[in-house]
Amino acid sequence: MNVSIRPAQTFDAAFAAPLIQEATRRVGQHLTGTTNDEDAAHVIAEFFVGRGNRLSFTHALIAEGGGRPLGVAVLYPGEFAEALDHPFREHRRLLGLDPAIPTEARAGELYLDTLATVAEARGRGVGTALLGACAERARFLGLPLTLLVEDGNPAARLYARSGFVPVGRQDLAGHAYTRLARHPDAG
Repeated sequence: MNVSIRPAQTFDAAFAAPLIQEATRRVGQHLTGTTNDEDAAHVIAEFFVGRGNRLSFTHALIAEGGGRPLGVAVLYPGEFAEALDHPFREHRRLLGLDPAIPTEARAGELYLDTLATVAEARGRGVGTALLGACAERARFLGLPLTLLVEDGNPAARLYARSGFVPVGRQDLAGHAYTRLARHPDAG
């Protein structure tokens, strides 16, 4: 499949938000203070069109093929994680919820918050193309590319093939994740 990667735009919100929620599941519900995927995707879409938050279009790449969007990646430098989570903490506070949000990203890394493709594009190179664009950005910045993968997630095979190695463990929203890293000089 011929895939191109471009920076996301605000008009991508309707496409990207449900995919982001599908990939983040419980974490997305926690961030948005919702209890179901539909409501979470709606809130994510509102944040996506804004700036200064972790799920903003300004941190996203869109994969396209056959004239339509097929996938999304959201990534940002880890040193900005605290500031990028501030709008979500405020959102949760306004809802009367505990504003605590566990920090996923760390300083000194380019953190891949979300990688997701539409179902019909899976296994067709779209995720690999998005990971390649993310790795290129990490190389340009001279940072390792990191991510968290939930235990049992089949995408772990893609990450291993793409040069990611386990570097630790983390619990988020009551579930276990493996921290993976791909160093800038990895092939």
